[in-house]
Amino acid sequence: MVEKIATRETYGKVLAELGETHPEIVVLDADLSGSTKTSVFAKKFPDRFFQMGIAEANMMCVAAGLALSGKIAFVSSFALFATGRVWEQIRNTIAYSNTNVRIAASHAGVSVGADGASHQSIEDIAIMRAIPHMTVVVPADAVETEKVIRASLEWYGPMYIRLGRAKMPVIIDKDAPFELGKAYFLRRGKDATIIACGQMVYESIQAAIKLEEEGINVSVVNMSTVKPLDVESLKIAYKETGAIVTAEEHSVIGGLGSAVAEEVVRRFSCPVEMIGIKDVFGQSGEPEELFEVFSLKPRHIADAVKKVIQRKRKKV
Repeated sequence: MVEKIATRETYGKVLAELGETHPEIVVLDADLSGSTKTSVFAKKFPDRFFQMGIAEANMMCVAAGLALSGKIAFVSSFALFATGRVWEQIRNTIAYSNTNVRIAASHAGVSVGADGASHQSIEDIAIMRAIPHMTVVVPADAVETEKVIRASLEWYGPMYIRLGRAKMPVIIDKDAPFELGKAYFLRRGKDATIIACGQMVYESIQAAIKLEEEGINVSVVNMSTVKPLDVESLKIAYKETGAIVTAEEHSVIGGLGSAVAEEVVRRFSCPVEMIGIKDVFGQSGEPEELFEVFSLKPRHIADAVKKVIQRKRKKV
């Protein structure tokens, strides 16, 4: 049985642990601390926690001011509100000034479930990727979430960390190396490479196992840092397999798939297929049901792999 932990749960736990050794950490929330799990930090360090109310724009500006005063500010809300509602404040106050603000947003993607389209942020990676200075990270599971939060303390500049509501399978080893800006090969194959982030890393591994039973050997890459993209890993994927499938719980427009395709078209001649949400809004339902509805399951990834391999063969 695979252990399942929500990445937002780990975020709250690790933040509270780091607060003990890093007095420069301050945490801000927009009336959702119970859901984002910043409430764990608030209980331990009430003098360094700021409940900003339903005033996200003000929260971002205050966070920038605290960061410019020497603090490392973690701000949290639901992904939809933490990116879309406050884009101007993030762009002009946080990013333009290149401040040490960590926007750790939970409830991203369709795995939010029954809350439906109004709360399912499927555009947030695209929105954050487009902002200069902004680093964008999508941890694959709870273990990697801890690694990301800890590593972020040594990273200068604004960062968007995408977290989820639902419990996700734990697939990353606690002793596995981690470095912001670096991708990791979890499986090696010769026929194609699946590059994934977030929960889609697990789905991609399952797809690779399914394909192996059919005699198709694929690499699986965990590209948790979507910006800056690890171009060296892309180069390895191209040289070893010559065919790429991207997988993300986000719109196919502007997310991981777009980031990979942008680099591939500049540097290589390689077919790319994208698994993601096809320019539609989300809908209410259980996460597993929605992954099926939006074609995010292992069999959908496997089908994309077969398609990209056929494209590679035609090219040859």
